[in-house]
Amino acid sequence: HGTGTPENDKMEYNSLRSVFGEAIDAIPISSNKSMIGHTLIAAGGVEAVFSLMTIMTNTLLPTTNYDMPDPAIPLDVVPNESRQAWVDTVLSNSFGFGGQNVCAVFSAEPA
Repeated sequence: HGTGTPENDKMEYNSLRSVFGEAIDAIPISSNKSMIGHTLIAAGGVEAVFSLMTIMTNTLLPTTNYDMPDPAIPLDVVPNESRQAWVDTVLSNSFGFGGQNVCAVFSAEPA
């Protein structure tokens, strides 16, 4: 979801760690909101497009303006520059005010 607020970042980190365990340390994470801002009701759709483009181009989008990492949140946030990586699956989290929450998984079609 990546709003970049201290409390929300901790909550998101803890939820990802509860799902992926220690494996989360090796999973790249990025936030498109750092580049385009919060598009409110369109955020989930925009993030779905970015997720599919990540799979199609094998390019991890950067979390821009990431200058001061929180030592309590040891994630690989793909800081400030895109990165090439083989990507076949993307998890997109969208959390709305009032409890409208969606986690969508996008995967490449098996060859």
